[in-house]
Amino acid sequence: MTSLEPLEQAPALDAVVARMRALGAALPPEDGVAVFNGVYLRVTREVGEQLAAGGFADAPAAAWLAVDFAERYLAAVADAGRRPPACWRPLFQARRHGGIHPLQFALAGINAHVGHDLPLSMVAACHRAGRDPEAMRGDFERVGAVLERLEERIREELMPGPDLLDVADPLTHLLGAWSLEKGRDAAWATSCALWPLRELPGVYGEFTRRLDQSVGLVGRCLLTPLRVPGQR
Repeated sequence: MTSLEPLEQAPALDAVVARMRALGAALPPEDGVAVFNGVYLRVTREVGEQLAAGGFADAPAAAWLAVDFAERYLAAVADAGRRPPACWRPLFQARRHGGIHPLQFALAGINAHVGHDLPLSMVAACHRAGRDPEAMRGDFERVGAVLERLEERIREELMPGPDLLDVADPLTHLLGAWSLEKGRDAAWATSCALWPLRELPGVYGEFTRRLDQSVGLVGRCLLTPLRVPGQR
């Protein structure tokens, strides 16, 4: 769990946004990490706009949540060549695979970040704020709403057109099996389950280890290589 700092010194998102921009500029656009990075950069910017507009009930705690959330992703990328969290490994390992659609990369990154990183960031933010997850549920839902709106736009932008995809296509089937709404609900339930376990480091560590592995398994399924549309 990250160290505590005064909530009145709530951080801006500018630093993590700058790091994501730099990462995106350094990667080729077809890289699976670049695909997710572009998606998440848009999410982070929108959360920052809502913070500036007073859209969160507890702006300092929400800012800590957003920054901690982003830093977990950036830390995983920095560790990609060594041993990143299991939830991120499928994306890092498959990032240059030509048989995986960009939408698969985007959703696999969202799965890792929401399924694993978000509950850990929520617990850290609650710990800093000195309140339980239920007291921050409204702001958690606001962050989740940003993610869901963006997921809809991502599917519209990256999904092949109806002339290239039908209900029997493997991509249609694969992407229909995963839902951000359900992922967000699971992240909330996990946050609530982890909160009382913070006083039991051994149990907390084992729980998060198994969470990491299970989220990684879903990511590996989302990144199943598929036939390129039109290819025989």
